[in-house]
Amino acid sequence: MSYKKSFHRLPSKAPLTLALSAALMLPMAHAVAQDADTTEESKTAQAADAATLDRIVVTGSRIAKDTFNAVSPVQVITREETTVAGFASTTGVLQSNAVTGGSDQINNAYGGYVVNGGPGVNTLSLRGLGPTRTLMLMNGRRIAPAGSRGAVGSADLNVLPSIMISHIEVLKDGASSIYGSDAVAGVVNVVTQNKLDGGQVEFQVNVPEHGGGEEMRWSGMFGTSGDSWRVSGSLDIYDRKEIQFGQRGWASDCPREYYGRNADGSYGADDFRDPVTGEVVCWGLDAGGVTIGTLGTANAATNFFAPGSVGSGANGNVFNRWRPNAAATGSPIIGFEGVDYYTRTTYEPEMEKESLISPTTNVTGFLQGAIDVPALGNTEAYFEVLAHRRESEQNGYLQHTVDYAVGSPLLGQWGYLPAFLLAPADGSTNGRNVAARAFIGWGLYRNWQEVDFTRATAGLRGELGAGWNYDGYVSFAKSDSDYYTENRLTDRIAKAYDVVADGRGGFVCRDTSDGCVAAPVLSYDVVNGVLPQAYRDYIMQVTHGQTEYTEKTFSFGVNGPLFDMPWDAGGTVRGAFGVEYRGSEIDDTPDANSINSNLYGFTSSTPTRGKDNVQEAYAEVELPLLSGVTGAEELTLNGSVRYTDYDSYGSDKTWKLGLLYTPVSWLSIRASRGTSFRAPALFEQFLGATSGFTGSSGDPCNDWGASNDTSSNRYLNCQSLGLDPNFQQTSSITVLTKGGAETGLAAETSTSLTAGIVLQPEMPSWFGDLSIAADYYDVQVDNGVARLTGGQVLSLCYGQSPAEFTAGTGYCGLVQRDANNGLRVTTGYVNVATDIVRGWDFTVRYTRDIGPGQFRANAVITSFLEQSGKTFPDDPFRDSSGTIGSPEKTGQLNLTYALRNWSFNYGLDWVEGINGYEYYEKYNDVDYRPFYQMMIDDHFISNASVQYRGDDWTVTAGVRNLADKDPPVISSGAYTVIGNAPLYSGYDMIGRSYHMTISKKF
Repeated sequence: MSYKKSFHRLPSKAPLTLALSAALMLPMAHAVAQDADTTEESKTAQAADAATLDRIVVTGSRIAKDTFNAVSPVQVITREETTVAGFASTTGVLQSNAVTGGSDQINNAYGGYVVNGGPGVNTLSLRGLGPTRTLMLMNGRRIAPAGSRGAVGSADLNVLPSIMISHIEVLKDGASSIYGSDAVAGVVNVVTQNKLDGGQVEFQVNVPEHGGGEEMRWSGMFGTSGDSWRVSGSLDIYDRKEIQFGQRGWASDCPREYYGRNADGSYGADDFRDPVTGEVVCWGLDAGGVTIGTLGTANAATNFFAPGSVGSGANGNVFNRWRPNAAATGSPIIGFEGVDYYTRTTYEPEMEKESLISPTTNVTGFLQGAIDVPALGNTEAYFEVLAHRRESEQNGYLQHTVDYAVGSPLLGQWGYLPAFLLAPADGSTNGRNVAARAFIGWGLYRNWQEVDFTRATAGLRGELGAGWNYDGYVSFAKSDSDYYTENRLTDRIAKAYDVVADGRGGFVCRDTSDGCVAAPVLSYDVVNGVLPQAYRDYIMQVTHGQTEYTEKTFSFGVNGPLFDMPWDAGGTVRGAFGVEYRGSEIDDTPDANSINSNLYGFTSSTPTRGKDNVQEAYAEVELPLLSGVTGAEELTLNGSVRYTDYDSYGSDKTWKLGLLYTPVSWLSIRASRGTSFRAPALFEQFLGATSGFTGSSGDPCNDWGASNDTSSNRYLNCQSLGLDPNFQQTSSITVLTKGGAETGLAAETSTSLTAGIVLQPEMPSWFGDLSIAADYYDVQVDNGVARLTGGQVLSLCYGQSPAEFTAGTGYCGLVQRDANNGLRVTTGYVNVATDIVRGWDFTVRYTRDIGPGQFRANAVITSFLEQSGKTFPDDPFRDSSGTIGSPEKTGQLNLTYALRNWSFNYGLDWVEGINGYEYYEKYNDVDYRPFYQMMIDDHFISNASVQYRGDDWTVTAGVRNLADKDPPVISSGAYTVIGNAPLYSGYDMIGRSYHMTISKKF
């Protein structure tokens, strides 16, 4: 964090002046002063302010210095840039491709998915290595994780203030030796304005052209100071409305397979078309894996089936799925016609009301201050308080099933149907086998969260004498969340099936003590989703869970000069030394129905409770070997080391060496190499047991006798169990997932290398100023934490040697087979994965006076050479670079022309085209061209804005996505999609939108 001694604190305009020089190293876009006063008086004042600067601290180092030049590239983003770009929140700019390089981010389009941190969370992942490998700081201090549910482990970007931010520093380099755990892919430091006299109010609105998703932000900040004290604060209120699928044509256009590509570039000529409507079949649920408006039964031969349907059996007329057709009176399932995979219904208009972009209201307050402490000499006591409240909500769509047991009176006229499913393991049918299952479209259900986050910091900093400074602080952070979900309860469903006649031709529950409402009798209406409201209200209840995450920190560090180099051309060797303690604890208590596995169709979980502590010591030394001599304007070596001792897994050491060489004033070369680590997140260690089920087809011993390799471990192990060679599993496989503390989960380790060159050629004045930066990066994560699936554990167990298998050791210790040959698998987090990312970051900045104004251009390109990984040590590496969600290249271009009080801005975002076929051809030897559309052309989004500055007010207005570009189209079976667009944060899902920001100072 940047700070000054009590008599000469950092001026409010100075950080942005320094940001300008940092932008020459690796800018996001133009870096401009927050206060763009251009009078001679203001320039003189700014120069005087800058002259009072002594030394500052740059992200990536703890050594105070008088220049932003550093061995590691630092990208600086000013708040001015976020305003002209039209971002309504700090979250938006941090998740943009300019920062992330095209890596996929957990954002507001993931509300209906299971993500770490719970629905509504927004996290940041650098280099595609995940948010738990990206360290978030605010004013140089950690931002603790926030969110809901048991897998809270990363900072939630929602908690960050907006108007109070001065600038953001992004270090895309491993830095665990400087900051400790998590700084594997990089570090992001959000810096607030240090000193403020006066106040400012701001209003921003973003309005999408196609409706929904309106964003509004009301902000205010204030500040005042005296000779020996200062205090400032801010309040941000941010509100975003929901965008439903139906409000975007591309999203409400139901998912289609889009088989192949035609000669003219169109898609879908080979798609299956419904013979009745002539339209391409729509896969609204799981890309066709499930259905609605359909009845499931045992196989039955029939001549009544939907046009185009193809059954099974010798004559092709055997079906086990049916849809209502009153004319099918001669059907074995009276009044139903057979349907196959392609003629099943999987889409209904109610799905268009799902949340595409989830709504949220965020309120964030920030207060900071400092006062001189005369009793301690040149010392300053300071404090910070960050308080945040998030209320977010998501609307999703549910498929429901009503199971009719063999012989149940609820079968009505279909009481003759035989069993086709064994009694579900969840007990929902009271242990009775199923004769008919109605696959029903339930409609919408709600999730909502209330998250309160607080971080309080207090510290002392000052001078020790002889140029040495110190900074010590204590900090406490707490995330407290309540999360709610509308869930169907299994025990209530079971009660609703246990019925007796009511004497009036209907049925009532046998046990009515809790207001039980009987399940409906099987009918056409039931299959079509028409359920009695009283029954719906009885089985669906609001479930409520609570999550608390706390983090306590104590840190003390000193930095200053050590000695002068023993030669004239050398400088003063400076060092930084410190100690730090952190203690963190998680306590997630799901609803009692979740703990007791009573959620129908949803994964159940038990409490997640655990804590961890770490003690650390670090040292950093910077040696200015040469300065101001021929062939070495600057030659600086930097080294750092950190010793870490975690309660959870023990001690570790990390180190980093860096070199900065400037042979001539217009050329700098920098390089660094070091190690980093990531301690397992609390949820990875202590995640409460989560129970679920997987299909019976996953049993490795199914039909084991048909294997041609009679010497394989799978064959021998299944044979040793005494199973019939034609054995087939008839029950679902129970999968229990838990944290990895019990299995000795250890920290991930990584190595990183960066090397770059910065060119600032001395050009003629008429040409303007040109700066070019190119940085190579190479990060490898070893011993990575991975969450194994039940199928992976079974495969590993049955692939072990017969001796290990019989002994039940290794992975077989996680597998149990009961007396009825039912399988139970325990899985969780283990240290087995390896990830590698390599590539280049390129930046070009050009400025030139044109006429009465100044033109400024910035271009940033991220190019991945490799994004590969493997789950197990014996697996081959698979490089996903160039696949959907992992583009090889992304780029941003920003053009600005500043003329007196006016500024005109244009931005262009680029995501390189994707060829998804190459990945599967290379690694699976499969050509998917005849089956799926997996190619995407280069994608461009343009933005434009204009800004006018008055004496104490500013107005900015603009348009994002000028061309109203829709996301690209792919096959629904090839990737997770919304409509037929890939679920990927790098593509704009909002469409053309208009933004305006009005700011007034006083």
